[in-house]
Amino acid sequence: MPHVDRRALVLEHTTLRRPELVPELQLHLVDDIVALWKVTGEDDPPPFWAVAWLGGQALARYLLDHPDEVRGRRVLDLGSGSGLVAFAARRAGAAEVLAADIDPFCATVIELNGLANDLSVDVTLDDLLADGPPDVDVVLAGDVWYEREMAERVMTWLRGSSARVLLGDPGRAYLPQDGWVELGSYDVPTTRELEGVESKRVRVFSPATR
Repeated sequence: MPHVDRRALVLEHTTLRRPELVPELQLHLVDDIVALWKVTGEDDPPPFWAVAWLGGQALARYLLDHPDEVRGRRVLDLGSGSGLVAFAARRAGAAEVLAADIDPFCATVIELNGLANDLSVDVTLDDLLADGPPDVDVVLAGDVWYEREMAERVMTWLRGSSARVLLGDPGRAYLPQDGWVELGSYDVPTTRELEGVESKRVRVFSPATR
């Protein structure tokens, strides 16, 4: 979408809301992601940054309830989208937080959501999966298993990281079924338009070998 004023578009087409499972934070969100996609341009990536996805909500909740996982540590939020998980890590006391997403809109949205929460995180639009994992203490990934290619890239990449890895997932099709330790689970309200149900059980994992 060339020459778009991303900041103005986000402010016009979203509203500040508090995710059901993480009321400590507020985000610029929409009810109808398809309608927003028509605005941002259907040749561009879907505006995933305008939804508080279930895996991200569960992971953010877990971090706020277990701040020792990230307090004082260097944290990477992979596939950050709205920045929900990154901001939860920051609120929980992480020393440094890098939010990574390849959609240029995310840089704008994360800045706006940071202002709304009086929190700041660093942002990169680089495809970190194309290189080796950065030197961080904790890698966070909420709801990244929705496509086969993406899931395979993430798994290969995570195997090369020595960091503590925490994942949030609502049962996406391409999450590998073995090799995880469940750390927590949450019933997260959602909508039939997004998930086909009104609530989903969402789990937080860490690799069994870490």
